[in-house]
Amino acid sequence: MIEYLQGEIAELSPAQMIIDCNGVGYCLHISLTTYSAFNGQTKGKVFVYEAIREDAHLLYGFATREERELFLLLISVSGVGPNTARLILSSLPPAELIEGIASGHDKLLTTIKGIGTKTAQRIIIDLKSKVRTVETLSGRGGLVQSKTRSDTVEGAVAALVMLGFLKTQSQRAVDAILKKSPTASVEQIIKDALKIL
Repeated sequence: MIEYLQGEIAELSPAQMIIDCNGVGYCLHISLTTYSAFNGQTKGKVFVYEAIREDAHLLYGFATREERELFLLLISVSGVGPNTARLILSSLPPAELIEGIASGHDKLLTTIKGIGTKTAQRIIIDLKSKVRTVETLSGRGGLVQSKTRSDTVEGAVAALVMLGFLKTQSQRAVDAILKKSPTASVEQIIKDALKIL
């Protein structure tokens, strides 16, 4: 199983990327989110999902582990294949997709071409309780936050949501505060977040 590929970006289009790893060019199917992350770059590290079928051996590439985990969750839903999952990831940023599924917002999913009401509801039913686990993966390069830092982030965001702020808005505020003060406590993060929200 290929975990990731790192090398020079030989070709890049909104649907495909060819990455040169020591003289071997790998063709990866990508989403618009991944395309945007790598657009204008000459080198990169791409997380990979291999789809091995009788008639084809396909590679799907992702800029972050978070996006790949969302892709894996989506293809676990009956009736959602790799191309549909890639279309969903091209249509919605990971944070918005997580929030939409977790809050049961099927109308958000039906705005995506090819996703009907039944498919949207099936995605929500199957993934509503699982999708939050993806939030512990963040940032370019897909580094997993340390357990204590992850707990701090989750605690601060949960408190802000209970205070009536939107989850995505709260997450952005917490991330911004942690960039300035990486060792801030939950209480300090909440106090600072209330000033900027």
